[in-house]
Amino acid sequence: MINKHYGSVASAVADIHDGATVMIGGFGEAGSPIELIHALIDHGAKNLTVVNNNTGSGHVGLAALIENKQVGKMICSFPRTANSTVFPDLYRAGEIELELVPQGTLAERIRAGGAGIPAFYTATSVGTPLAEGKEVRTFDGRDYIMERGLKADFALIKCQQADRHGNLIYNKTARNFAPIMAMAATTTIVQAGAYVEAGEIDPEAVVTPGIFVDRIVTVAAPAQESLLVAAGRSYP
Repeated sequence: MINKHYGSVASAVADIHDGATVMIGGFGEAGSPIELIHALIDHGAKNLTVVNNNTGSGHVGLAALIENKQVGKMICSFPRTANSTVFPDLYRAGEIELELVPQGTLAERIRAGGAGIPAFYTATSVGTPLAEGKEVRTFDGRDYIMERGLKADFALIKCQQADRHGNLIYNKTARNFAPIMAMAATTTIVQAGAYVEAGEIDPEAVVTPGIFVDRIVTVAAPAQESLLVAAGRSYP
């Protein structure tokens, strides 16, 4: 019998190793698996390469993981947002690396990695510093740069509901990067707001099929990052 449910967030992330590449879902707060991230902080894996849209807010979630000096490199689109101070300070101090990727290119690099496409060409960033050192080819009179697909050892994502087989549905735009990250990672770990038996999710509503999901942990009442930031909370 297929059963991908884990009893705790701690057990779900227990084998994330030093030096791993970890994709973390979320567009800012929306879809951010904050409980899984906090479990990863408790676990203590170091020198991680993290792929995310941004670098977190305040001193919780992804920002807390970075502040705890567990991330050696960020691959993201928005390293600086309204409430992000941790990453900018560490970056200016030379304590963390940054690979800046335009948002659409980031999404396509992840999608390509999950689809088994090693590289693709895009006109985005042609003629900018982001194109330096990359192959340039001309198609129909226009220059394009080659971008590599992105893969990860682990993906940490959040969904609204999961069944025992790992089929997932999301809460509207909180899905953002989660479906493609689930495809691009060797091991996909999901925190689900609700966990149901096989057959209880309408197959026509499934966004991420269970074949892309390895572990599920139920977090029925997930923390709201914005509320923690507004309250001045930090983790741990």
